[in-house]
This record gives sequence, C-alpha cells and structure tokens, in this order.
Amino acid sequence: MSVTTKPEPTATAVPIENSLTAGRLPTPAPWMILGAAILVAAAIFGVLALADGSEFNWGGALLVGAVLYIPSIWLFSMLVEGRRRAMDRLVTALVTGAFVLAMIPLISLTITVITFGLNRFDVDFFTMSMRNVTGEGGGVLHAIVGTVLMTGTAAIISIPIGLMTSIYLVEYGRGRLARGITFLVDVMTGIPSIVAGLFAYALFSIFLGPGTRTGIAGAVALSVLMIPVVVRSSEEMLRLVPNELREAAFALGVPKWLTIVKVVLPTSIAGITTGIMLSISRVIGETAPLLIAAGFTQSMNWNLFDGRMSSLPVFVYTQYANQGNPPEAYLDRAWAAALTLILIVMALNLIARLVAKFFAPKFGR
Repeated sequence: MSVTTKPEPTATAVPIENSLTAGRLPTPAPWMILGAAILVAAAIFGVLALADGSEFNWGGALLVGAVLYIPSIWLFSMLVEGRRRAMDRLVTALVTGAFVLAMIPLISLTITVITFGLNRFDVDFFTMSMRNVTGEGGGVLHAIVGTVLMTGTAAIISIPIGLMTSIYLVEYGRGRLARGITFLVDVMTGIPSIVAGLFAYALFSIFLGPGTRTGIAGAVALSVLMIPVVVRSSEEMLRLVPNELREAAFALGVPKWLTIVKVVLPTSIAGITTGIMLSISRVIGETAPLLIAAGFTQSMNWNLFDGRMSSLPVFVYTQYANQGNPPEAYLDRAWAAALTLILIVMALNLIARLVAKFFAPKFGR
C-alpha cells in the first residue's frame, strides 16, 4: 500500500507595506514635520536676531513653529492620505495646540509662585503673625486662621441652604416659584464678588453701625458667592439619579422625604461633596469682598463677631500694595502666602476627588 504525502506549501514572500504608497503617513511623520517647522522658525528668528543684534527669542520661535506645523501637517496629509484624514489631522493639531496654549500660563504661574514663594516658606512664617513687625520677619498665621474661620463659617451657612434649595428644585419645584428661584440662582452666579462684599458690609452696618468690619460679615459675603455654586452642582447631581430608584422606593410604600434621605442623597453624595469642595475652592481666594466686609489686621483674631479679621488673599494684597523697607521682605511674604493659598486649594481638590472615589455608589454585586 502506497502512502501519499501531502506536498508542503511553498512559502510566499509577504510584501513589505510602504506607508507612503499605502496612503498613510509614517508614524513619526507628525513629529518630524513639527521638528522641521520649529527649525524653520528658529532659522527665521536667528536671522532677525543677527540683523538687529538682539537676543534669540526662543518663545517666539516655538510659537511660530507650532503655527507653521498646523498647515504643514494638513498639506502633507492631503497629498498622501486624502481629504478626510487630512481634516482629522488638522482638527487634532488645532485641539492639541489649544490645550498646550492653555497650559502655558498655568505652568508659568505655578513655576513663578513656587520659585518666589519658597524664599519665606519656613517655620516662622507659619507660626507668627505680623503684629509689631516692620521690615523682615513676621508670618501669616493670623491670615490662615482668618481664612479657615471665615471660609468654614461660609460653608456652614451655604451648604444647608444650597442643598435644600437644590432638593426643592429637583424633587418638589414646579411652576413659577421654581422658575423664579432658578432665575435668581443664575443671576447670583454671575454677580461680581465685590457686590457680595458691599451687600454684607451694608447689612451689618445697619445693625452694628457704619464702618463696622467683622469676620462674620466676610463669611456672609463668601456665602453669597458660594450658595449658587452649591445649588447648581447639587442640582445636577440629583438629576443624575435614575427615576427608577425613586419609583422602586415609592412602590414599596416609602414616603417621598424618606426616599430622598435614604435613596437619592446616598446615590449622589459623591458628586454633591465634590461640588461643595469646588465651591469652597472658588471662594477661598476672593479678595474684594473680604477687603470690604472683614477688612484686614496685623494681629491674631479668633472672634468672628469682634473686630477686623485678615485672610490669605487680603494678606497677599496688602503686602504687595503697602511695601516698606526693605521691599523684598514684603514681596517674599506675599509670594509665600500665595503659594500657601494654592496648596490649600490643591488639597481641597484632592479631597474632593478622594471623596468622589470612595463614596461613589457601587452598582456591582
């Protein structure tokens, strides 16, 4: 019996695909085009610098190179890949350029504040006030205490009012009253911060006399700015709760108020907390309302209802505007206080993210 063997398949050579002939640019092509555009811009600025005898402008060269890159990538993609992919690369370049352009001032501001703020970032700066201090020395403890007290009081005032208002608008509000409240919240969102300070100053001047500046007045001014932010953020989070959860609770005979407390609020607590933290971050850096309503002082003040109270934003303003001798000491304190304020805002945003992560409802089994 003869055994037939199956012939082995012959190996065929796989053609190497050329990205240019296949209608696609090579993967490193955008970076190569960007580098070429920057080199062309650098050559132009180099010739201008030699002609004028000035220094080479690296920032201008990078900016012009980025501008040259946008039409260049579109042109090369049009010639090789076609109109649709060329438009895609053009839009990608525009969006990326807008993102980089928006990040430049943020990065520059952060580097500047850190560079100048570290000059006075020491123990004395956080354990001393400015009482009887002229020139060098002193600290920002009184401003940190004032910021914590006024912002915390504003949060105590704003969070219940804003949260209850949002619950009413989502769960109960109908008709003209709800539309009127929504309109007023929108108006309050856009008012200048100095108007809130004038309102608090006028309100307390009626009861305590003209010229009265206290910490509680500053807290009321901050609460006026904080309430609409809390209302808007909480309202959006409550609207994201599925109606099926409410209907399931109603079907079991649960009253509406208990459904809100036991179902709606726990489901949206992560987003509500994040919005509250962001609203605190928004008002903690306000200067104009606190300068009008709370004033400023060089001494410690733990009493919100008695005397003027300083805050970090007002401290930064006064140190920069009222420079003494030597002026470098005042500027160093201003930069260090600004860095402290930025770190506080960063910490609040980090807390908001952690709260949103750990308190978000778990839908898995």
